[in-house]
Amino acid sequence: MLEQESLISAVPAALTEVNLAGFGDRQSGKVRDIYVQGDRRILITTDRVSAFDRVLGAIPYKGQVLNQLSAWWFEQVADIVGSHVIAIPDPNVTIGREAEALPVEVIVRGYITGVTRTSLWTLYASGERAPYGIPLPDGLQKNDALPHPIITPTTKATGGAHDERLTREAILERGLVAPDLWEQVENAAVAIFRRGQAVARNAGLILVDTKYEFGLVNGSLVLIDEVHTPDSSRYWTLESCGGGQEPENFDKEFLREWYVAHGYRGEGTPPAMPDEVRAHVAARYISAYQRLTGTDFIPGEQPAAERIARNLEAYKEKTS
Repeated sequence: MLEQESLISAVPAALTEVNLAGFGDRQSGKVRDIYVQGDRRILITTDRVSAFDRVLGAIPYKGQVLNQLSAWWFEQVADIVGSHVIAIPDPNVTIGREAEALPVEVIVRGYITGVTRTSLWTLYASGERAPYGIPLPDGLQKNDALPHPIITPTTKATGGAHDERLTREAILERGLVAPDLWEQVENAAVAIFRRGQAVARNAGLILVDTKYEFGLVNGSLVLIDEVHTPDSSRYWTLESCGGGQEPENFDKEFLREWYVAHGYRGEGTPPAMPDEVRAHVAARYISAYQRLTGTDFIPGEQPAAERIARNLEAYKEKTS
């Protein structure tokens, strides 16, 4: 684990934007910049903070954790489904095949929890016993383990709109995904989630729920985006569960918790996050990487933008 002083010193150099000439137009998302080069996409995972669906600042090494952890997970589940990954030429960079993203995001849940209007617990507590068309038994309490992992799909959010609640039947009736392809998606998603649960438990964590995105490359199903990172999944610490207490979050929820504790809930101007807090959040991300992979986190050299440009130019020369 990096020392607190090293994390604090990395804050001013945290990667927030990369401009790469000759790699096509850049598309900037909440936590990555994307360049297109022919049939390939260059995904540069930044150190942006993603909370309340807004860019709020930078956390040192966060982008490297997300990129390297996803790369590790793609390898762990390669026997279940392939991925879009071609190469990882830099700690922050994934080069992936251009994939036709499916119009449905796949949320897999192992616990009944949540506080939003579409969360499993909110729906269940209001008396709904078949949320998302999936029957659940009576007597469940908040944060209980579900009898088996369930899929609660949504459409992709666009224009700031919230994701739409979907059921398997709605997906097929509306022709969003063909029946045989959706069966592949469901089987792959549950298998990946069970693999993730086992790895997390061995690391002293509980994989509560997660988001998967799938796409097609030459007609074959592949996994895209991030996999089982603190940004794409909800984790609890194993030791905090049980006894009726609220589980300890080990994911990006602690970013939201900090902002809420300082009076910010996603509207207006967010408060400035002190370097010491950024360093603490960075340590949590790095700890998640190390616990899950069982390996030390080795950060890339700074400054990141120049390093990325240099490594991608070398990659272009090697593959041209």
